[in-house]
Amino acid sequence: MLPLVGAELTPVQLYRHLLRCCRQLPTPAMQKHYRHAIRQGYISHSDEDDQERIQMIIQRAIADADWILDKYTKKK
Repeated sequence: MLPLVGAELTPVQLYRHLLRCCRQLPTPAMQKHYRHAIRQGYISHSDEDDQERIQMIIQRAIADADWILDKYTKKK
């Protein structure tokens, strides 16, 4: 579930996208766990200044989110 394919996301757009992805997880406990992980990741990288590094973090976060969603939604 890639948002705005081909466009560069801002960190805030990524944060919102990842929180929306959490809604697709099967259990409320899982949703809470991943929401917490997303917040912690956002806070820990909030002081990053290098645009290239920010884009690498964004790409990795989207790939990780896709992997997690595939893992839990394909079990049905």
